[in-house]
Amino acid sequence: MTYWMLKGREFANCNCEYGCNCQFGGLPDKGFCQAAFGFAIDEGRHGNTDLSGLNIAAVFQWPGPIHEGNGECAAFVDERASPAQREALLTIMTGGDTAPMATVFAVFASTVTTMHEPSFVPVDFEVDVEGRKGRLRIPGHLEMDGEPIRSPVDGSEIRAQIHLPDGFEYEVAEVGSGASRAIAPMQLSHQASYGQFAHLHLDSHGVVRG
Repeated sequence: MTYWMLKGREFANCNCEYGCNCQFGGLPDKGFCQAAFGFAIDEGRHGNTDLSGLNIAAVFQWPGPIHEGNGECAAFVDERASPAQREALLTIMTGGDTAPMATVFAVFASTVTTMHEPSFVPVDFEVDVEGRKGRLRIPGHLEMDGEPIRSPVDGSEIRAQIHLPDGFEYEVAEVGSGASRAIAPMQLSHQASYGQFAHLHLDSHGVVRG
């Protein structure tokens, strides 16, 4: 197993209400799950292959709860990645070179039955974790926007966090509001739903804890 490590910033948006029952071992509040994900890799490597400075993204759909499987996924890899970097990132994103169920990539990959051919495209991605703001643009494929949750009373920003000390994705996530629209090869659309902003530090063995 080739050792890898990724450290960076994530913005994800699913169709659940703010909070997302799945974060607490519950069931999706709509009965099914659809989500978009973007990740800016600030530092990373797979073996001797440097992955720093690249962006990745994905779209997911499950007909029911994630753990019941039958999921569908489309992966997007930064077109700036070299052939070696592309291979390394796809290996990580599909759960390869990873201890069993140790990361969110490995867990999600185990639930996917329809995996579209990966796209090597411009992945224009910006995220401010503490500010709960994000923007993802993959022309012809995916758009995702994130902002703070705002009070319905006076419009002020509402800040909330989820702390999962034993999580397989993050330890602390900022909760915000997100909107996504996917066009190809998968279609989805939702708005004013659960947005998740987090600093991720993962390696072959799981979350690297402070």
